[in-house]
Amino acid sequence: MNNHTLISNYYALHRDEIVHFIAVRITDADEAEDRVQDIFLRLLCGHQLITPQTLASLVYTMARHSVADYFRRRRVFEEYEHYIKKGDSVEDMESVISASQIVERMERSLARLPEACGQIYRLHIYDGLKVSDIARELSLPYKQVENRLGQARRHVRQQLRMCI
Repeated sequence: MNNHTLISNYYALHRDEIVHFIAVRITDADEAEDRVQDIFLRLLCGHQLITPQTLASLVYTMARHSVADYFRRRRVFEEYEHYIKKGDSVEDMESVISASQIVERMERSLARLPEACGQIYRLHIYDGLKVSDIARELSLPYKQVENRLGQARRHVRQQLRMCI
């Protein structure tokens, strides 16, 4: 008997009990159905050695992991949701700044800096270059690059604090 036949037969016989196993733990029947389908889809697409003796244990292990994953994702979502709703008012919701707005603020604050400082900061942030690489590329002394980068960081940090 090949894996696909073994898995499909097991699914036909035990699907409801596995859905119940998951639904009792997460209290969402639709989500439980989806998770059971995902489990069997992964089994059908996988290339692991499955025998009739190991299939039940494998399915229930995957179901337990799926439940744990559900609660882990739910906790992260609730933490984020709590952060957003912390103020309970529309004004606080509007104060959440998007990443594009932060980048825009950062670019505006860099425009106020001397060109050399802005250039060094961009090379460090956008290109991911280290101070020594920037010094080599711009033919500047290491300490000078380090000082200008520090100056740019302080300025950008100060500007971002004002908007956040």
